[in-house]
Amino acid sequence: MDIYEITTDKKAFLPLLLLADEQEQMIDRYLNQGRMFVLDDHGVKSECVVTDEGNGILEIKNLATDPSWQGRGYARSLITYLTNTFRDRFSILQVGTGDSPLTIPFYEKCGFVRSHIIPDFFTKNYDHPIIECGVRLKDMVVLRRPL
Repeated sequence: MDIYEITTDKKAFLPLLLLADEQEQMIDRYLNQGRMFVLDDHGVKSECVVTDEGNGILEIKNLATDPSWQGRGYARSLITYLTNTFRDRFSILQVGTGDSPLTIPFYEKCGFVRSHIIPDFFTKNYDHPIIECGVRLKDMVVLRRPL
């Protein structure tokens, strides 16, 4: 298993990126300024994009694993990689996500705790309703963990 940074042609990974953020226009807001990492285990299984938010905060903007490979620890391995790689330059790893039973428990198991809410994020920033587990997402939940 290898994790490496993608510095060019990040859009080649768009199908995987769209699993975590289903509107390409939103991905375009952070993809170029973000740093992208992929986990390759006999083929790319997972990816993440992180951005420097200032004040010692590194934010996960996108984290996705190919559905046929989910549940095997790939996303958790990427979080561990981020922690080990960036702990000398950042103090906090942050992620914003919908209040979904698919994502919140995963991040909590990875040591994240709820920090704050960004009201109406999904209703104001997406051109269509975002539905997870039958629930329409409205607010963004921001979770943080120390690096």
